[in-house]
Amino acid sequence: MKIAVLKFGGTSVASPETRRTAVARIREALERGESPVAIVSAMGRAPAPYATDSLLSLIDGARSGPNADLLLASGELIAAAVLASELERENIAAIAFTGAQAGIITDGTHGDATILRVDPQRVRDALSEKIVPVIAGFQGMSVNGEITTLGRGGTDLSAIALGHALDAERIDIYTDVAGAMTADPRRVNGAHTIDRASHEEMTELAQHGAKVMHHKAADYAQRTQTPYAIRSLATGEGTIVDTRLEPRRPVTGVTASGRVTWIRAIRGDIEDRQRRMQLEMHMFERLAAAGISIDQVTINQAGVMFVVEGDRGEEIRKLLGDLNLAVRAREACSKLSVVGEGMRYEPGVIHRIVSALSAENVEIIHCTDSNITVSILVPSADAARAEQAVHDAFHLEQKAAQA
Repeated sequence: MKIAVLKFGGTSVASPETRRTAVARIREALERGESPVAIVSAMGRAPAPYATDSLLSLIDGARSGPNADLLLASGELIAAAVLASELERENIAAIAFTGAQAGIITDGTHGDATILRVDPQRVRDALSEKIVPVIAGFQGMSVNGEITTLGRGGTDLSAIALGHALDAERIDIYTDVAGAMTADPRRVNGAHTIDRASHEEMTELAQHGAKVMHHKAADYAQRTQTPYAIRSLATGEGTIVDTRLEPRRPVTGVTASGRVTWIRAIRGDIEDRQRRMQLEMHMFERLAAAGISIDQVTINQAGVMFVVEGDRGEEIRKLLGDLNLAVRAREACSKLSVVGEGMRYEPGVIHRIVSALSAENVEIIHCTDSNITVSILVPSADAARAEQAVHDAFHLEQKAAQA
């Protein structure tokens, strides 16, 4: 049995026209001799009545808890039942499943549950009877039998987890764009679809702001070595993501975040190393207790530097104000992330980035790097210009040469 997992996002099931295209994609799989499994998101975006944000508005936006999960899960249930019914009208045997019926078992965290295991026996049984399972994404069941949801964008995670558990021949994530892009085409001239990317690159791009793939799904695929593709519903074109890919250029893509605040915490004159470490630990404990996530952390003799989402300088200064720290905050920043597995093997990447930004007179506020990502903090007003400059510096407007 050659199983094809096909995930259809909210815009792909939002209207009769897009649902007809989804049905056509399922029929194509059947005609190729595959056994398709469809995973669906809630239909459309707000103000569509069954979109996730529309459902949230019924309970004043409360996003977590068993009641919220029960409500939010209904959006995908409606989409699954509707698409299954449309398949039946086209003489394709189909049945709608909840995430729990499909065997997705999670922990008990409401609103952002973690998948513990997947037991898709009922899905296999349907496939063996030549029935197309249409599964409600974004949801599962806790070990205690409660409905849970997987977090915003969690239908991608449902598709990857089920595809891995079913040992699917292919997993296609259908959306309204033609795959992952070298940069945001709304801001960057010459941005185009990345034809192939490694798991690590896609995980980094998703974590740093590329919205085409949910970051938890990309991470799950990387950990389980599960290949997949992100495709346009209309054309079928897109990005293939796999581990077995050799890098063809140093940089694969560039992303820019929204507004962030850069924090620099300067210690007082503390000679004792243990006391300095205790002060730093106390600072991090306060941030964690306040539920503040930090990024781009640097610790050195000059102090501690990090980034937080949004314009939150005053909030951080108040939180840390009674510690022996001089807290400096710079708001209205954006994080530019340059991602590419090939930078491991090619020297001079940082030099090319800095040169490109300097030529555009873009200030570099802070810079950190990991194995395949360089993240640069720039003024938000200059973020689009910085993104274009780096995109141009690595000639990403040109398609990568075929291997």
